Amino acid sequence: MIGYVTLGTNDLAQAARFYDAIAAEMGVGRMMEFDSFIAWGTWDGGAGIAATKPFDGKEATVGNGTMVAIEANDTAQVHRLYDIAMAHGGSDEGAPGPRGEPDPNGKVFYAGYFRDPDGNKLNAFCMADA
Repeated sequence: MIGYVTLGTNDLAQAARFYDAIAAEMGVGRMMEFDSFIAWGTWDGGAGIAATKPFDGKEATVGNGTMVAIEANDTAQVHRLYDIAMAHGGSDEGAPGPRGEPDPNGKVFYAGYFRDPDGNKLNAFCMADA
């Protein structure tokens, strides 16, 4: 249902370095690029992510309670995405690990939380064996 998510940035070049690295781990690249906007993903794939300078010309700010979740293939990829975020100007919001109790099928929500250089909150997650 979601086509893409857009996050505001005050430094598009810095956001580009951060999301280029995240996108590369996910096996995608830039699919659209303008002077004030870059989107990553594939035209025929799942939801993409974009970084943009706000259209109204004002400073980009972080939404309180807003978070973008990136679905990883497995727990190893959760760790790689978290590490990539830390290496590219991100900040820690919760190291990778299981969250909550296993579901009836023995699966547990496994996630690592981080912020991009502009302060937008993201996580990398998967459902893992408990």
